[in-house]
Amino acid sequence: MAISETTEKVAFIQSDAVAFGVIMAVLGLIFYTSSRKQGFWHSFYKHIPALLLCYFIPGLLNTLGFFDKGSADNIYYIASRYLLPASLFLLTLSIDFEKIIGLGWRAVAMFFAGTVGVIIGGPLAVLIFAMVAPEWVGITDGVVPKGEEIWAGLATVAGSWIGGGANQASMQVLYEVSDTLFGTMAVMDVLVAEIWMVILLFLIKKSDSVDRWLKADNSAIEELKVTVEKYTKENERIPNLNDFMMILGLGFGVVAVAHLLGNYLAPNMLPWAKSFDLNYPGFVENVVSMETLVSYTGLASHFFWMIMTATIAALILSRTKVREMDHAGSSKIGSVFIYVLVAAIGMKMDLTKIFEHYQVFFIGIVWMIIHVAILFIVAKLIRAPYFFVAVGSKANIGGAASAPVVASAFHPSLAPVGVLLAILGYAVGSVGAIATAIMMRAVVGG
Repeated sequence: MAISETTEKVAFIQSDAVAFGVIMAVLGLIFYTSSRKQGFWHSFYKHIPALLLCYFIPGLLNTLGFFDKGSADNIYYIASRYLLPASLFLLTLSIDFEKIIGLGWRAVAMFFAGTVGVIIGGPLAVLIFAMVAPEWVGITDGVVPKGEEIWAGLATVAGSWIGGGANQASMQVLYEVSDTLFGTMAVMDVLVAEIWMVILLFLIKKSDSVDRWLKADNSAIEELKVTVEKYTKENERIPNLNDFMMILGLGFGVVAVAHLLGNYLAPNMLPWAKSFDLNYPGFVENVVSMETLVSYTGLASHFFWMIMTATIAALILSRTKVREMDHAGSSKIGSVFIYVLVAAIGMKMDLTKIFEHYQVFFIGIVWMIIHVAILFIVAKLIRAPYFFVAVGSKANIGGAASAPVVASAFHPSLAPVGVLLAILGYAVGSVGAIATAIMMRAVVGG
């Protein structure tokens, strides 16, 4: 009997429980060492953000073969579907909405600068490689099979980088992208986005220097942080068991409602849209059908409604006495959930994939460089602080799962800013991706 030349790599840890215990132990060790007030660790964390290690160390362990893919996927699913909406609710519950609005137009301007960076960055990257290495972008003498066009595959990345997973899936269906090409693009999407995430987190430690270079006015952000810190100190109390049970009960109760609404609304949005088009023919004729709007904006996504429900519930309850739950540490529990999510994301990172799909990877790197360049050019022109650069970028590239993580790295009170900007991405994700695809297709002559 012949022995197969290729053997599947077996992970060192194949138990979900053990894998989860390991990443929690890693988080505990990171927070322990980062709390040291002197010596090596004190100097180390002056330059390296603790959040970066919470992300990178699980990724390194996964690359070395510690985690089984199934375990990583399961833990990420729990973190993103249960802990993420709970954390968004608990963090947003303490929001000072007037102060958030007071941050001004620069926040929205930087979000759309990031969107424009993705929309024109893709076609520019394709144009560059069309001149340097045309075969990398699918320019060949032969006929490219349907579903294997590089520009169509890159359109799924555009959907992900502007809106998120729902928009990415919409682009795959719209352009009939093959599963093989879609998988390759998904790898590039994750790797390039993770590299930028690492750089963003590293620069947070240098944000004061970046702000000086941008000649930015971050007074509104500092005022918000001071206001929240003052409010916390004046009202903070030692929590008891009742407080923790009420915080967790309310938080996961909202998660249950969010999933319930998502389960009902997501599958019913498309039938409703089709019915609307039939009952009111020509209502949006010559522009786009209601069915297309629902499909491309993520309104048929369970994840979209889950995030929206948790955020809206928190915004409403933040105007009531329920906000006083933060006196007992609701936002701190929300922060714990965010860090678990960060570690779960890191568990899915595999650095070896860079070498398997290096051509597409380079296209993605150039694309991301253009996105970042546009962000900093706009930030320099309008004197926007680095906080808006970072959150505006991740509200596009990463959406609701990443934007609050980056925002909370500046200060936990700023996490809702990331959520609010990320919601914009769901609305414009597919429209922007379609515009990107049209231009990329024109470049390669598809």
